[in-house]
Amino acid sequence: MGRPDVVAEARDWIGTPYLHQASLKGVGSDCLGLLRGVWRALLGTEPEAMPPYTVDWSEARRDEVMLEAARRWLLPGGPDFKAGDVVVFRMLQGFVAKHLGIVGEGGAAPRFIHAYTGHGVVENALTAPWVRRIAGHFVFPKGD
Repeated sequence: MGRPDVVAEARDWIGTPYLHQASLKGVGSDCLGLLRGVWRALLGTEPEAMPPYTVDWSEARRDEVMLEAARRWLLPGGPDFKAGDVVVFRMLQGFVAKHLGIVGEGGAAPRFIHAYTGHGVVENALTAPWVRRIAGHFVFPKGD
């Protein structure tokens, strides 16, 4: 069934301009900022402080910062994409994972909501080229 609450909140961010390190609906967000904003709306305070990060963060040391944080705070995803799941991507093969999105629709024609440079927060088809980049698949924890 998925998480319609996660999808509704993420879709409410669509149209938010891209702004590196930002996480404010309607004002500016990057991909991580979208996830952080959805977390705050549904679960409350973020589970850990977000340090400043650069565009090339974690590349030099090859640290899987995003994947490790996802593993700490999200639950493992199942075999199929469900609405509200979180997918983490490697934008280039052999590089660290540093992009993420929230599945808007699962099934035969999956879609995902994400923020990226020049486009802001948008919903796109989760096509084969995107699927090949997936490094992690997670689920939001349930709130109280």
